[in-house]
Amino acid sequence: MSSKTLFSDAYASLLPLFAYQEIKKERSLVCLSSDLPVVLAFLKNHVGFQYSILSCVSGVDFLGEKFRFMISYDLLSTVLNTRLRLKLFVNEVTTVPSSVPVYPNANWWEREIWDLFGIFFEGHPDLRRILTDYGFEGYPLRKDFPLYGFSEVRYDESIKRVVMEPLEFSQKYRSFDIESAW
Repeated sequence: MSSKTLFSDAYASLLPLFAYQEIKKERSLVCLSSDLPVVLAFLKNHVGFQYSILSCVSGVDFLGEKFRFMISYDLLSTVLNTRLRLKLFVNEVTTVPSSVPVYPNANWWEREIWDLFGIFFEGHPDLRRILTDYGFEGYPLRKDFPLYGFSEVRYDESIKRVVMEPLEFSQKYRSFDIESAW
């Protein structure tokens, strides 16, 4: 048996997984969002895996797909010198269990994903905006977010404070091509 077969069989027999991938020596697991706490705790604490370090949590938007968002957890086992990527696929209304109880360093990454994609992490201890202003509307890393935003923030010299105003354009949107100067 190859190491790939043994590795995938070990995962398949011990974890509630949806899929297993190995592409160019990069191992990825796909699980359901409801199974996330169990899978992460197992991968961290089991003597055969020991993924004790969560090195990154990131989000991806696949606009137009049934499961629009992917959340990727990058894990590292320093004992076994291996890396693993755990993926979740969710839609706009699915909540994801927070991974902060298992990996406390996931706190800011989950806040960032909430702030930029609008994916809600259930049970998160402090889910609030981290990169945008508290009054910001929308989620800027979604592919359907308008490129110009919804409002403009500027400093008004006459009243000596920052003001937020709805964004207004002086001209209609035009499509440009390489042939015309405008």
